[in-house]
Amino acid sequence: MAKNRPDDFGVTRRELGGLMGGMAAAAAVAGSPAFAQDKPAIEPTRLKSAGETLRPEIVGDFGIVAAGRHYAVAAGVKMLMAGGNATDAGVAAVFAASVTEISHFGFGGEAPSIIYDAKTKTVSVINGQGVAPGLATPAYFAKEGVIPGNGPNGGTIPAMVDAMAKALALNGTKTLHEVMEYAIELADGFVMYNFLAEVFASQKKATSQYKTAYDTYYPGGKSPVTGEMFRQPNLARTMRIVADASRASFAATQDRKAAIQAGRDAFYKGDIARRIGAAMQADGGLMRYEDLARYEGKVEAPATADVFGYTICKGGFWSQGPTLLMTLQIAEAAGISKMEPGSALYLHTLTEAMKLAFDDRNAYFGDPDFATVPAKGLLSKAYAAERAKLIGPMASLEHRYGNPWKYEGKRRTTPAFTPHKIEKPAGPTADTTAIEVVDKDGNLFSCTPSSGWLLGGAYIAGDTGVPMSNRLTVFDLDPTSPNLLVPYKRPRTTLSPSMVLKDGAPFLAIGTPGGDNQDQQIANVLLRVLAFGEPLQASIEAPRINSNHFHGSFGRKEDAPGELEIEDRVPTAVRADLAARGHKLVVLGPYGVSTGIVAAGVAPGGNLRGGADVRRERYVFGW
Repeated sequence: MAKNRPDDFGVTRRELGGLMGGMAAAAAVAGSPAFAQDKPAIEPTRLKSAGETLRPEIVGDFGIVAAGRHYAVAAGVKMLMAGGNATDAGVAAVFAASVTEISHFGFGGEAPSIIYDAKTKTVSVINGQGVAPGLATPAYFAKEGVIPGNGPNGGTIPAMVDAMAKALALNGTKTLHEVMEYAIELADGFVMYNFLAEVFASQKKATSQYKTAYDTYYPGGKSPVTGEMFRQPNLARTMRIVADASRASFAATQDRKAAIQAGRDAFYKGDIARRIGAAMQADGGLMRYEDLARYEGKVEAPATADVFGYTICKGGFWSQGPTLLMTLQIAEAAGISKMEPGSALYLHTLTEAMKLAFDDRNAYFGDPDFATVPAKGLLSKAYAAERAKLIGPMASLEHRYGNPWKYEGKRRTTPAFTPHKIEKPAGPTADTTAIEVVDKDGNLFSCTPSSGWLLGGAYIAGDTGVPMSNRLTVFDLDPTSPNLLVPYKRPRTTLSPSMVLKDGAPFLAIGTPGGDNQDQQIANVLLRVLAFGEPLQASIEAPRINSNHFHGSFGRKEDAPGELEIEDRVPTAVRADLAARGHKLVVLGPYGVSTGIVAAGVAPGGNLRGGADVRRERYVFGW
């Protein structure tokens, strides 16, 4: 474990030292003769605030950026200070994260996003999830019986650059070369931080199987060390090609959107794509130049649900996003708003709601361009009420797939697909990050970038410096699955940005890493904020639960019926009650659930606020 990680105490030792110094100064003033007639002051270190949290909730009226690492937050804040809006800042932060959060996300990964446009009062989803290469078929992977989680055949088409270009064109004010400027500086060199250095040290052997990645991340065969400059010259060159194409187009035309398109096309249709395709083919991969050249992401309307007086916006059924909508609607129908937050009944109800929603995810979700999804039925209030009736006093240890088809006006009594565990060894999976931004005008940006990670052994395409996606493994190989692998289809991604509106007005952008955990953790937090009006940071820090009951998305698609992770800050009596109900508890440390919520939005009074999880090294800043 790192000795100076912020999530141990909420502040680093350096921050703590500064804080203590400031308190000492305040104490000296309080002890001066001018205060002699007053009662003895309470020692500042013993002051207790109502609803005290390990980290403060950030408030302001200019703009707030919440993200994974301080580098990404800095990129977003710089863009706001340069006159950019929430989308400009969010895109700048995503590019910075692709350079500095390699353990979670790289330049060749994905970036599903949701944007609220304050002028038009509309919400748009940029799917940001790449598709399968044209040569990727179930037959190709039939012999192994599982799709690898890393390597030249682990990934979908890189979608991040396209998604960020579409975000800028839709709601931004800047060009690609402007929002990429700080990220390029970081690719030229950033000071290595401890968490990432530890990941590099742990992944050296796994990465050694791919020479281009090993040479990139372990120059001279040495692991990067905390405090030294870490440089990625090949990636910096690739990024400059994109930025220079944008800059040249803008200089010639003064057309911002044309410049964005020119930069985007430099990645997907120019020499970069040719080098990626050639490297893939040489290394036995399925991706080709033509796959990149034909790729085009989508801008879509969100899937929505009205719960507890708010409207929740998510990605469509190509993602797991609608499980959050289903979970909250089932919980609402089960009367959770009348329960005591954190009580055994409350946590039992939330757990069972999540289990029902995620079982239906596995049975019915898939890219609607290829699969017939009962979307109307799955999101209907009547179906949620039906599912809520299944929540009894005891934990269910079975997979209970519903029948949403009857709410579509169609007859079907059983799900088309029954998920199952794969009895094959599978490669490792890793992680994700999240970026949330609000600006002074009320624009919101929510993005959950992932893939191109280091864990399990990163794969970099040739000399481009681009770590490739790892998301192909989410597909199923079973021909009855709506999530069956098909060329040019999107996998049912776990990446799940979220947005909340109140009476059509901006309220909150929220997201987290965590794979299958993402929408469970967002539900944990949103229930407290929406149904009970609890403060944002306090809701983020409150004790959490996480179900492993349903079949997972990655690798072997394993399930663990009835298994419930629970943090040990949940009172002993509550845990005993849950165990008596049949939940198979896995007790974790005080902030042990694998998650890292970040959020930014508009507080009920109209000012801005943001929060960041203490469970990982999450950061938030603004004013």
